[in-house]
This record gives sequence, C-alpha cells and structure tokens, in this order.
Amino acid sequence: MSTDRKDFAYKEYDLEGMETLEAIAGANRFNEWMYQTTSRNLSGNIIEIGSGIGNISTFFIRDQRNIQLSDIRENYCTFLKDNFGKEKSVLGISKIDLVHPEFDKVYSELLEKFDGLFALNVVEHIKDDTLAIANCKKLLRPGGRMVILVPAYQMLYNTFDTALEHYRRYNRTSLKKLFTDNDLEVSHSQHFNLAGILGWFVSGNILRKKVIPTGQMKFYNMLVPIFRIADKVIWNQIGLSVIVEGVKGEKG
Repeated sequence: MSTDRKDFAYKEYDLEGMETLEAIAGANRFNEWMYQTTSRNLSGNIIEIGSGIGNISTFFIRDQRNIQLSDIRENYCTFLKDNFGKEKSVLGISKIDLVHPEFDKVYSELLEKFDGLFALNVVEHIKDDTLAIANCKKLLRPGGRMVILVPAYQMLYNTFDTALEHYRRYNRTSLKKLFTDNDLEVSHSQHFNLAGILGWFVSGNILRKKVIPTGQMKFYNMLVPIFRIADKVIWNQIGLSVIVEGVKGEKG
C-alpha cells in the first residue's frame, strides 16, 4: 500500500487538518451517521484515538457513554480539556503517540484498561500502521473490541490526501490484514459513504483543492438522509471509507 512518498514531517500545529475538522464540525448529520455506524458494537469504557476537536466525541458525551479522549497534538488536547474536561462521562484526556518507541512505559496506566477502542481517520496518517494497531490492541482488555475507519481506494489518493499527510488509502483486504497480523479476530467489515466518492474526486483530483470546502460540506450534510439510504441499498459494498471491527482474544 505504499505511495512511494518521503516521510511527512510531523507538524505540531496542523493547519490543513484543523480547517478540515472545522469544516466537518458543522456537518452534524454526517457526524452522527459516522458515530452510529462505528460505535454500535462498542460498550463499557471506550477510548477514542485521535479525537481532534471532538466531532465524534460529542455524541458519546451526549449519550453519557464512558469515553477517554486522546490526540497526538497538544493543541487538540487543550481544546478537548477546555470543552469536555468537566463532563461526567469523560474518563480522561490523554496525549497519545501510537508509535512512541517506549509506548508500554509511557502509557502504562492505560494498558488493558478499555473495553472498546475506535480510531476514525487516524491510521492512514501513520507510516508504521502495523505498529499503530499493535499498540491500540495493548489498550484493550482481553475480549475488547476495536473499530478502525480509514480512507478507501488508493486510486482516489489526491491533493486532499497529500495536504492531510495520508501515507496511504486502504481496501477491506488490506485493513483486515492489519487486524489479522496483530492476532485480532475480524468480526465485521464494510464500506461507508458511497456519495462522498464523487465529491472527493472532483474537489481533489480535478479542482486540486487541499482543504474540504465548507460550502460543499454544508450541502453534503443536507443530503445525508438520502446518502444513508444509498449505502443501505448497495449493502455498504462501496464507499469513500472502509471500516473494520475486531476483537482481542481472551488470552491477549
């Protein structure tokens, strides 16, 4: 799945990422659709990897589901603390680097603490995605469930992906392989957001945009009820994103 790219230089403040998150923040229907799709099998104490500005976190908090928020960037962690730190269902807010060379030592208090873990649009930012999933697994208790959502189809890799520092895009086979390579039992896989493919292609491949236009996101958000039906009609076999769920064995 290599894009034959050089390593992206880590940016403590990610301007394009922040603009994208802010554009998506206003798409309440889309965010709730993603929340309902990815969280339906999660229960107990849950950790979100890459919470950003809380576009999905807010629904867990609304529904009073116990959740630990996290991000690799300090500015996002500060935002999360300011906006969600006092919520009763928030277990804590942590700065987490999934490929930290001393992961077990630095995050020892979080190891095997959670019943569920999800990371939405995170793993594609990490060069060593196998290590990222391995360390996610360490945060789960035996029997815990992991949900990963990533961009689909390498053929759609465009200016958006470059600006957002995506190392790759996935398909169901390549994402499931990350799970099986880490001895996680795959329990479900699907695509998500068929309608998003056209907008991503036009804006990124033809118009060469680097940030999702706010106006385009607002228009898309209005049509989400129709797009949800479209996904059901095709049985989630095609979509801009791919989702895989897996379970950690009772023996770890």
